[in-house]
Amino acid sequence: MPIVIHSALAEVTSESWNALIQDDYPFIKHEFLSALETTGCVTPETGWIPSHIVNYADDNRTILCAMPCYEKSHSYGEYIFDWAWADAYFRHGISYYPKLSTAIPFTPATGQRVLASKNTVDPYPTLVDATQFLCHERELSGWHGLFLNSKEIDQFAHDSNYLVRHSNQFHWQNHNYSNFSEFLASLNSKKRKNIKRERRRIVEMDVQYRWLSGEDLTTEVMHTMYRFYQRTIALYGAQSYLNKPFFEFLGSSFNRNTMVLFAYYNDQIIAGGLYFKGDSVLYGRYWGALHNFHSVHFETCYYQAIQWCIEHGYERFEAGAQGEHKLARGLSPSTTYSAHWFVDERFQSAIGEYVTQEQHHVAEYQHKIAKHSPYRNEI
Repeated sequence: MPIVIHSALAEVTSESWNALIQDDYPFIKHEFLSALETTGCVTPETGWIPSHIVNYADDNRTILCAMPCYEKSHSYGEYIFDWAWADAYFRHGISYYPKLSTAIPFTPATGQRVLASKNTVDPYPTLVDATQFLCHERELSGWHGLFLNSKEIDQFAHDSNYLVRHSNQFHWQNHNYSNFSEFLASLNSKKRKNIKRERRRIVEMDVQYRWLSGEDLTTEVMHTMYRFYQRTIALYGAQSYLNKPFFEFLGSSFNRNTMVLFAYYNDQIIAGGLYFKGDSVLYGRYWGALHNFHSVHFETCYYQAIQWCIEHGYERFEAGAQGEHKLARGLSPSTTYSAHWFVDERFQSAIGEYVTQEQHHVAEYQHKIAKHSPYRNEI
């Protein structure tokens, strides 16, 4: 059963890759990942070298299991921060980069990373051996699996050779709300009044919202959303990971999973949000606005998304990385997971102690912040 390291996902057929996806998690799809490469967002020049592991059956066509991998020369665009680890390597005169990451570039969203056919009993030994062999062969410092789902992290948690790291995000959970008012009723009085006040400002300013998807995601729409994205990048001095061709791809070839939310004032588009949807989860990714309109950020990034989830029966809304201000908007602390393996056993042990302490810190932080939960039954 041959293992092939593909330097481009285009070398793998979309049909064979997508057949291994267990749900409609959008970011693991062949179209999404390959477009990041073909549009120039993911290239050796940007510090992402595709090294996708695919285990084929004897016919060299049927995929038994696979995993998206990238040889990284930095840690940007991963959202699991390991700069302290890189610094520790540097202080000991050892190179931390390049490293091997199983991740969705620029996307801090939990989901499937290990792809396997129904006939593959246990893909983990094959893929684990492949990642470790690749690290030794290419002199990489180690392997990192980022934002793994619960099934995958359980596999690595039971292997003493791997370190499991905990991180925190804020997610909104749908407790079978029938409408937005019912969601508001679940909040304590102070938070409920604050949200009503913020939403009332939107109504008083006569700002209108419209969701766009499918064929409505025209080139003009995606260019407008790209300008909002660029404006936010420039405003906060962040790094622009995505380019205009990728936004065009989302509108033309990935519009079943992509949505754009526009805010209008006097027929002018004043703000926009880029969203992705799976079977039961809505993912908020990027937003931007022409000016700092009062409450437009909260409406565009949270309230409209929560309302959409309620109306469409979605279980969860993930609004991206970080942001304690999300708590007051009904999003609760949620643990995300990553797994790590290092070639140098000395660092495996030292970083293991760090990760154990960090797990306690994350748990303490979540317990502390949960005391400020906006929900009435959690006070």
